[in-house]
Amino acid sequence: MKNNPELLRALQYFTREKEIMSGLLLVCEADGRTETALDGEVKENSVFDLASLTKLFTGLCALRLKEDGLLDIGRPVFSYDPRFTELKDVTVEQLMSFTAELKTPGRVDECRDREEALRCLFGTVSTGAPKGRAYSDIPSMVLKYVIEAAAGMPYMDFVRETVLTKAGMTETWARVPEERIADCQRYDPEYRIMNGKHILREGLQPGVPHDPKAAVIQCGTEDLCGHAGLFSTAADMTRFCRAVLEEKIISGASLREMAVNRTGYRRPDGTHSQYLGYQCYVRHPNQYYSEIPQYMGMRAFGNAGFTGNHLSVDPEHGSFVFFLGNRVQGRLTMLIPEEGKTFADYGLNEDGSGYVIWDDGKRIPSSVKYVHQKDEHLHKAIAEALQLPEIAFNEQ
Repeated sequence: MKNNPELLRALQYFTREKEIMSGLLLVCEADGRTETALDGEVKENSVFDLASLTKLFTGLCALRLKEDGLLDIGRPVFSYDPRFTELKDVTVEQLMSFTAELKTPGRVDECRDREEALRCLFGTVSTGAPKGRAYSDIPSMVLKYVIEAAAGMPYMDFVRETVLTKAGMTETWARVPEERIADCQRYDPEYRIMNGKHILREGLQPGVPHDPKAAVIQCGTEDLCGHAGLFSTAADMTRFCRAVLEEKIISGASLREMAVNRTGYRRPDGTHSQYLGYQCYVRHPNQYYSEIPQYMGMRAFGNAGFTGNHLSVDPEHGSFVFFLGNRVQGRLTMLIPEEGKTFADYGLNEDGSGYVIWDDGKRIPSSVKYVHQKDEHLHKAIAEALQLPEIAFNEQ
C-alpha cells in the first residue's frame, strides 16, 4: 500500500502526535483516483473487527430482499419470526430505519452463554418511538432474523451470496480462519472510566468480536449478528465500496432509498436529532454530529465502528472513503465524568485527547471522542488529496 504524504501526515496526528490510535489505515477514491496511507501497528493485510460497519451489510441485504420481492418491509417482525412475540406491532421498516425504540428484558452482553443471550433477544419489546438517541444495536440484531426468514438461509450465507461473492470479497468473515488469526488486530487491554469507576477489559482473544453482544451470540460460530461481528481487510473493503458504487449489490434506486433521512428533524431549541437512513447515517446539518464528510452529498451514507473504523460512500458523486484502525488496544475508550467534574479533572483535553494515570501508575492514552476529530484531521486532508469541493448541506 502506497502512502500519500499528505494523508500519512493526517494519520500520524492520531497514531503519533496524540497516540489516539495504535494504528490506522485509510483508503479513499473519487473520479478513478485512489489514495491510501497507513501508519502504526497495522499492516496492509491486517484483519479488522468491522464492529458497526456490519450494519451496512445488514441494510444492503434487507434492500436486496425487498428488490427481489422476498421482503415486505411493511409487515410486522412477528410475521417473519414468531419468536419475537412482543413485536407484533413493529414493522420491518421500523427496524431498518431505527424508528422504533426496542428494549431487551436484560442486558444481552451480560448473559452467561449463547442460549441465554438468544432468549433475552427474542424477548425484545418496543417502547414506542425513540425519545432521544435513535441509533441502537437492537433493531439491527432483530433484523438479522427477519432477513434469515425472508431469505430462507442463515444470515452469513446470505451475506456471502448477496455481498461477498458479487463484490469478489475473499477476506471477510464472521469466523476468522485459523491461518489468519495472527493477522487480526488485538483490542486488548481496554480502559474505561465510568462515573469514577475504573474498568479494565482484558482477555479478549483476536478474532473474537469486540462487541460483547456479538461475542456471546456468535460464540466462535458463523452465526453472524446484524449489528456487529464481521472481520475484514482493506483490500476487501475496497472491493465492497466499489461493488456498491457499481450497483452490483443493490440498484441505484435502492441506494437512494437507503440514504433517505428517516429520523432527523429540527427540535424547538434549534438543535437537530440524529439523521439516519436504512441501517446507516446520512448527512447531518451540524457537521460535528455527521458521520458523512462535507465533500459528500445528500445521497451519501455511512457508519462508524467502535473499534476505530469509518466508511462512507457517495453513489451520486462516485466516491468512497474508509478508515480501519485500532483505537481500543491500550487506550482509554470511554469516560463518563463524575458529577461536577470535566475531562480536565482527569487530565484530558476538551477534545478527549491526552493521558490518564491508571491505578497501577501506567500512563494511558485516550481515544475518547475520537469520532469528532475526523473532519479536521482526516477528512480535510482527503478532500485536498482528491480535490473534492465542499458540498453544502440541503435540508430539503
